Amino acid sequence: MSNWSRVLAALARGADAWADRERDRRRKRRRASRGAHVLPYLGFGTPACLQLAGRVLWGAPSPPARSTDTPLRNLVQFYRRMASDEVPGARLQARYGDCLRDVAADAEGYFEVECGLSAPIASDGGLHAVELRLLHPLPGTHGDAITAPVQGLVMVPAARARFGVISDIDDTVVQTHVRQRLRMLLTLARGNALTREPFEGVAALYRALQAGAGGDEGNPLFYVSSSPWNLYAPLVQYLESQHIPLGPLLLKDYGDHTLFALRDHHSHKQASIERLFETYPRLRFVLVGDSGEQDPEIYTELAERHPGRVLAIYIRTVHPDGKRRATLDALADRLRRQGVPLVRAADSAAAAAHAAEAGLIATPRLAA
Repeated sequence: MSNWSRVLAALARGADAWADRERDRRRKRRRASRGAHVLPYLGFGTPACLQLAGRVLWGAPSPPARSTDTPLRNLVQFYRRMASDEVPGARLQARYGDCLRDVAADAEGYFEVECGLSAPIASDGGLHAVELRLLHPLPGTHGDAITAPVQGLVMVPAARARFGVISDIDDTVVQTHVRQRLRMLLTLARGNALTREPFEGVAALYRALQAGAGGDEGNPLFYVSSSPWNLYAPLVQYLESQHIPLGPLLLKDYGDHTLFALRDHHSHKQASIERLFETYPRLRFVLVGDSGEQDPEIYTELAERHPGRVLAIYIRTVHPDGKRRATLDALADRLRRQGVPLVRAADSAAAAAHAAEAGLIATPRLAA
């Protein structure tokens, strides 16, 4: 990063912190009447430890999108999500079985909690509910519901799982046009979770990877993206509406301080995948991304740093020029020495064909 970029990044961080303080001061009086709510994110864990995150926000939760929503309504809802009013320092209590944890949210209302279990849970996979109770500030409800807990879900892969899948989202699962920033913003602002365009065959490919060659392997899926946490709910609604297997989403913070962080995408995605590797040391992974940004470089570095942990890398080709094709060729050569195939696929069918040949999915699923 250049000196000017560092200066701009520092100024942006300071401006973002000042704006947060100013918003907090202006809204302090009306927040009390609006109350607060907990938005838990789908967590992940093992039979011995559950990891869960979420945010505490002022006001009522945003309603889900409807297929009849107008572009104007979509734009208003998009603005409200991006201008979310976080509760800094909110206090919560998390409970699962005999695990009881008190946790405090950070300055952005974000919290994380780990529950180490005295007795391991069954290793047959599935979702486990962690009870989250907001201690301060109290929810904006009345009567008995004022202390009602929220259920946060944690996914624990089954012991029979043969591998995990880690996928990017933008221009990998959903058409976002991330290389064209203005078009990307217009797409996000005018549409919603029910109108976004999926890539053909993605849902069938991901369901096939989840099932594995055996048909019932229950291979877990994780989604790692530089999209902000503000878009968590619509992304989940999109995955569900497209019948794409749901899995934990590892998104990132949003704010003015990220505008000039040129390597923020790289470091966030790399750190998130490293965390998954560490959480599941016996699980190998299939990595899925696109050629539009840094996915091939990030995945190559991870495969070299963790020999034997990556089974295959699938890269959706997004209009690469000659220079980009040469870069991908060089990365494929590096990975070949590690015994890891980097498959550049124009569509989901091409990736599925390789996956079937490699024994990752069942051949009969190719038709879908």
